[in-house]
Amino acid sequence: METLTSVISFILLLGLIAVPIILFIAIKKWYRLKFDFIAYLALGLILTAGIMWTFAWWADYSDQFLMRHYGYDLNAMNDTERFANVESENLEKVKQLEIGYLGVGWPLKAIMSFVFYSPYLLIVFGIGQLIRRMKRKKNMHLTKPIRNAG
Repeated sequence: METLTSVISFILLLGLIAVPIILFIAIKKWYRLKFDFIAYLALGLILTAGIMWTFAWWADYSDQFLMRHYGYDLNAMNDTERFANVESENLEKVKQLEIGYLGVGWPLKAIMSFVFYSPYLLIVFGIGQLIRRMKRKKNMHLTKPIRNAG
């Protein structure tokens, strides 16, 4: 079960990394927009906010899922009842999951994570523009006609 939750989390994390790059390439390749930065930023914010929201929800839900899998009772009234069905070898793991589960809710985690993540969109756009300009300069240099000195 832990492997499944980790794989899904890893896929969502890869999505957060790859979507801005793919979006930058797609906007430059398929659309010849005058305001490509605005289109990139708007679409990037919408797509990555959705992925970040899903990622934060999944982190919370997977903790609940794993705790139930190990026998933890989320609806119990006290710690004795909550941990009654948890096997002794899983007790420490469930306690760690409980600590992560209690505290700040997943919507706030999603919002705060997105605040720290959003500059990544600007970094990808800036690096993409630099690479594109360097390629353009290199292509212009290679296609320049050679002048004869004569």
